[in-house]
Amino acid sequence: MTAAVTGVRATARMLARDDGRGGTSLPVLEGDGPLALRRTRGSGGEAHVMLVGAMSGPLGGDHFTVEAGVETGARLRVGSAAATIALPGQAKGEARYDVRLSVADGGELRWLPEQLISAHGSDLYVTTRVDLGATARLVLREEQVLGRVGEEQGRLGSRMVVRVAGRAVLDQELACGPGAPGGWDGPAVLAGHRAVGQVVVVRPEFANEPVAARVLGEGAVIVPLAGPAALVTAVAPDALRLRRILDEALISLS
Repeated sequence: MTAAVTGVRATARMLARDDGRGGTSLPVLEGDGPLALRRTRGSGGEAHVMLVGAMSGPLGGDHFTVEAGVETGARLRVGSAAATIALPGQAKGEARYDVRLSVADGGELRWLPEQLISAHGSDLYVTTRVDLGATARLVLREEQVLGRVGEEQGRLGSRMVVRVAGRAVLDQELACGPGAPGGWDGPAVLAGHRAVGQVVVVRPEFANEPVAARVLGEGAVIVPLAGPAALVTAVAPDALRLRRILDEALISLS
């Protein structure tokens, strides 16, 4: 980790490997500065890791990176101990938060962090890039909340790219808040809601039996993606309702 007028640079890395005994080992589990990783009690053959924020942030000028790899036959679930709050900082410029995930054939990853909150005055750009083998499995949840209770939102940009066997099944970008392109709060995007989220589910069986597109009540839909994948997208007035919608969608896909 390095800290200067340009902000903090920090990286966390984890690697999940089949231990040959029906479980999953973690030969790599390391984080620095504000990114601490803790192994928690798993279930069955799945290893559990918790991302613990040891400092405030990301602040203006910070650059955080989280990398996770899942090898053949391994199963990994990753969560976070609390919401991530993007805050303004002393350093000028945009903060960045990069997530890099890879899952080999026969591996499984459940990426289920808590919400990202864009506080007033913050400026954050998040990128999530996922590379999966043809028979890999994935559940990925992303939730973004515009502002804390009673405050205006900061500027938040995000891009998510998911590839299966080298083929892009999802590539989307969203920008919200001050300075974002016009229309982000209009009826075609957030429609005045303060919370937006999505769940990406990749399963080999979806290749032959795609998920049927359908509406999940007001503000949420499930759509099939190219290849063995499905996408749930939802908007809601607040984080609690958003989580409820996404949890119900996951149950419907199980």
